[in-house]
Amino acid sequence: MSKHISARELLAKAESEARERQKAGKPVMLSPTSFYNAAKSEATVYIYDAIGGWFGIDPREWVPEFNSITAKTIHLRINSPGGSVFDAQAMKTAIAQHPSRVVAHVDGMAASAATTLAIAAREVEMTNGAMWLIHNAWGLAMGGAEDLESYADLLRKATSAIAQDYVRKTGKTIAQVKAWMDAETWFTASEAKRHGFVDRIFEDKPGARGASAMASADLNSPQAWRERELCIASYNI
Repeated sequence: MSKHISARELLAKAESEARERQKAGKPVMLSPTSFYNAAKSEATVYIYDAIGGWFGIDPREWVPEFNSITAKTIHLRINSPGGSVFDAQAMKTAIAQHPSRVVAHVDGMAASAATTLAIAAREVEMTNGAMWLIHNAWGLAMGGAEDLESYADLLRKATSAIAQDYVRKTGKTIAQVKAWMDAETWFTASEAKRHGFVDRIFEDKPGARGASAMASADLNSPQAWRERELCIASYNI
């Protein structure tokens, strides 16, 4: 049986595809523009890119924009390979502290740091067929033995903090969560729900409308759909 694609491979793929879009003169980011439904007092915000880095979502721009939303309900739609743990932490804090009711929707993939954004929301809905990935913190470092030992200690602390977030959401033991993270574990929607990472599963039905359906004329354009399909299909498991 072939091994699932790893978190490192996901980010490398995201960066490579972003570079190709840049070379072709296309926008680096794939995330659709956020929109606001005044009649329902609902806003929809997309995280359809990596988090952090030149090719990912920058929290210095994202957090102030997110904090400025005054809608009663915010739908946070996620299809992301994850990214920087510290940039995700800044975004996670904004989500958790926002006074609106924030509902996370995992549309295609919540991998790595993207899972911490999802569980910061008040509710988490995952589409049947989407995937969820958790793993230990990792990174790159250069220097002498003491530098590398210090960096290893930082990674352990980051992993511990992430694990505690999962424990609070799922109610699982720290030992169970760490075992999943050590193994770099992928979950289907039903597995993620059974283990407490998500609250419910969205079953796609013909003609389904409402919060889980696209609600903007621009977002329903052929070009917008092509970009969404590209983003969702880019990370085959």
